[in-house]
Amino acid sequence: MKPKFVLFIPAIVWVIIVTVLLVLPGPDIPEISFLDLIYFDKWVHAGLFGGMTFLFSFPFIKNLTATKKLLIYIAIVCALYGAIMEYVQKYFAFERDFDYWDMAADTVGCIIAYFFSIAVKKYFERKNEAV
Repeated sequence: MKPKFVLFIPAIVWVIIVTVLLVLPGPDIPEISFLDLIYFDKWVHAGLFGGMTFLFSFPFIKNLTATKKLLIYIAIVCALYGAIMEYVQKYFAFERDFDYWDMAADTVGCIIAYFFSIAVKKYFERKNEAV
């Protein structure tokens, strides 16, 4: 049984938000020097792409069709999207930079979301068995 399309709407909206944020012109992004000390930008990247991975995984988890293999594919596709967006920033976005560390942060976020998705999947399976 395929998940209902409506369950993917949050993920689609999230992709739109992430895309807009990543192609904003460089001067439109505020710079706060003390946040550089804690690598805030990398945490943001991990959160954006971790959120994307989970939001695309959730519809499959909710209707109990998620497999570890499917969740890995979702995480890989989201990480690849992060890499592609770095090239978009380099070649198409105004005053934005290409950064391998941003790609790494995107990937780490996807990996964390994968493991979180596995935990949520197990929760839904246990909940379904109890019914």
